[in-house]
Amino acid sequence: MARGKIQIKRIENTTKKANELTVLCDAKVSIIMFSSTGKLHKIEQSTKQFFDQYQMTLGVDIWNSHYENMQENLKKLKEVNRNLRKEFRMGDCLNELGMEDLRLLEEGMDKAAKVVRERKVRLIICSSFCFT
Repeated sequence: MARGKIQIKRIENTTKKANELTVLCDAKVSIIMFSSTGKLHKIEQSTKQFFDQYQMTLGVDIWNSHYENMQENLKKLKEVNRNLRKEFRMGDCLNELGMEDLRLLEEGMDKAAKVVRERKVRLIICSSFCFT
Protein backbone atom coordinates (compact mmCIF):
# COMPACT_ATOMS: atom_id res chain seq x y z
CA MET A 1 0.00 0.00 0.00
CA ALA A 2 1.54 3.29 -1.09
CA ARG A 3 1.49 6.33 1.05
CA GLY A 4 -0.17 9.34 -0.45
CA LYS A 5 1.02 12.86 0.11
CA ILE A 6 -1.15 14.98 2.34
CA GLN A 7 -1.41 18.70 2.18
CA ILE A 8 -0.31 20.39 5.41
CA LYS A 9 -2.55 23.31 6.15
CA ARG A 10 -3.72 25.33 9.12
CA ILE A 11 -6.43 23.69 11.23
CA GLU A 12 -9.08 26.38 11.43
CA ASN A 13 -11.57 24.74 13.79
CA THR A 14 -10.08 25.11 17.28
CA THR A 15 -12.15 22.28 18.73
CA LYS A 16 -10.74 19.86 16.15
CA LYS A 17 -7.05 20.71 16.65
CA ALA A 18 -6.32 18.27 19.46
CA ASN A 19 -8.41 15.52 17.91
CA GLU A 20 -6.67 15.84 14.54
CA LEU A 21 -3.23 15.88 16.17
CA THR A 22 -4.19 12.81 18.19
CA VAL A 23 -5.19 10.94 15.04
CA LEU A 24 -2.30 12.19 12.87
CA CYS A 25 0.40 11.49 15.47
CA ASP A 26 -1.23 8.49 17.18
CA ALA A 27 -0.58 10.17 20.52
CA LYS A 28 -2.28 11.62 23.57
CA VAL A 29 -2.62 15.37 23.24
CA SER A 30 -3.45 18.18 25.62
CA ILE A 31 -3.18 21.71 24.28
CA ILE A 32 -3.23 25.10 25.91
CA MET A 33 -2.86 27.80 23.27
CA PHE A 34 -2.84 31.57 23.25
CA SER A 35 -3.62 33.29 19.97
CA SER A 36 -1.72 36.34 18.79
CA THR A 37 -4.56 38.42 20.24
CA GLY A 38 -4.14 36.79 23.65
CA LYS A 39 -7.29 34.65 23.47
CA LEU A 40 -7.02 31.37 25.37
CA HIS A 41 -7.86 28.12 23.59
CA LYS A 42 -7.75 25.09 25.84
CA ILE A 43 -8.35 21.64 24.50
CA GLU A 44 -8.13 19.12 27.28
CA GLN A 45 -7.68 15.41 27.05
CA SER A 46 -7.84 14.85 30.85
CA THR A 47 -5.04 17.35 31.52
CA LYS A 48 -4.29 16.19 35.09
CA GLN A 49 -3.72 12.61 33.94
CA PHE A 50 -1.68 13.95 31.04
CA PHE A 51 0.68 15.88 33.35
CA ASP A 52 0.81 12.97 35.81
CA GLN A 53 2.01 10.72 32.99
CA TYR A 54 4.48 13.41 31.89
CA GLN A 55 6.05 13.69 35.34
CA MET A 56 6.19 9.90 35.76
CA THR A 57 7.98 9.58 32.42
CA LEU A 58 10.53 12.27 33.32
CA GLY A 59 10.78 11.21 36.96
CA VAL A 60 10.08 14.71 38.27
CA ASP A 61 7.37 16.12 40.51
CA ILE A 62 5.97 19.25 38.85
CA TRP A 63 3.30 19.71 41.54
CA ASN A 64 5.61 19.55 44.56
CA SER A 65 6.88 23.15 44.44
CA HIS A 66 3.35 24.47 43.95
CA TYR A 67 2.14 22.37 46.89
CA GLU A 68 5.00 23.62 49.08
CA ASN A 69 4.17 27.24 48.20
CA MET A 70 0.53 26.67 49.11
CA GLN A 71 1.52 25.04 52.41
CA GLU A 72 3.77 28.00 53.27
CA ASN A 73 1.00 30.45 52.40
CA LEU A 74 -1.45 28.45 54.53
CA LYS A 75 0.97 28.54 57.47
CA LYS A 76 1.26 32.35 57.18
CA LEU A 77 -2.51 32.78 56.98
CA LYS A 78 -3.03 30.58 60.04
CA GLU A 79 -0.54 32.72 61.97
CA VAL A 80 -2.35 35.92 60.92
CA ASN A 81 -5.66 34.32 61.93
CA ARG A 82 -4.24 33.25 65.30
CA ASN A 83 -2.94 36.78 65.97
CA LEU A 84 -6.25 38.37 65.00
CA ARG A 85 -8.18 36.01 67.25
CA LYS A 86 -5.83 36.73 70.15
CA GLU A 87 -6.16 40.48 69.61
CA PHE A 88 -9.95 40.24 69.43
CA ARG A 89 -10.15 38.17 72.60
CA MET A 90 -8.12 40.73 74.50
CA GLY A 91 -10.44 43.50 73.39
CA ASP A 92 -7.66 45.66 71.94
CA CYS A 93 -9.66 46.19 68.78
CA LEU A 94 -12.50 47.75 70.79
CA ASN A 95 -10.44 50.86 71.54
CA GLU A 96 -10.93 52.12 67.99
CA LEU A 97 -14.71 51.68 67.92
CA GLY A 98 -17.06 54.62 68.29
CA MET A 99 -20.24 54.78 70.36
CA GLU A 100 -22.52 53.54 67.55
CA ASP A 101 -20.19 50.63 66.72
CA LEU A 102 -20.05 49.64 70.39
CA ARG A 103 -23.85 49.81 70.66
CA LEU A 104 -24.25 47.57 67.60
CA LEU A 105 -21.66 45.14 68.95
CA GLU A 106 -23.43 44.99 72.30
CA GLU A 107 -26.75 44.41 70.57
CA GLY A 108 -25.24 41.56 68.54
CA MET A 109 -23.76 40.03 71.68
CA ASP A 110 -27.14 40.24 73.42
CA LYS A 111 -28.81 38.44 70.49
CA ALA A 112 -26.09 35.77 70.53
CA ALA A 113 -26.49 35.30 74.31
CA LYS A 114 -30.26 34.94 73.82
CA VAL A 115 -29.72 32.19 71.24
CA VAL A 116 -27.33 30.41 73.62
CA ARG A 117 -29.85 30.63 76.48
CA GLU A 118 -32.69 29.31 74.28
CA ARG A 119 -30.55 26.38 73.14
CA LYS A 120 -29.58 25.62 76.74
CA VAL A 121 -33.25 25.64 77.82
CA ARG A 122 -34.19 23.32 74.93
CA LEU A 123 -31.45 20.90 75.99
CA ILE A 124 -32.57 21.00 79.63
CA ILE A 125 -36.20 20.36 78.65
CA CYS A 126 -35.19 17.56 76.29
CA SER A 127 -32.95 15.90 78.87
CA SER A 128 -35.68 16.04 81.53
CA PHE A 129 -38.17 14.31 79.19
CA CYS A 130 -35.64 11.80 77.90
CA PHE A 131 -34.64 10.52 81.38
CA THR A 132 -38.08 10.32 82.98
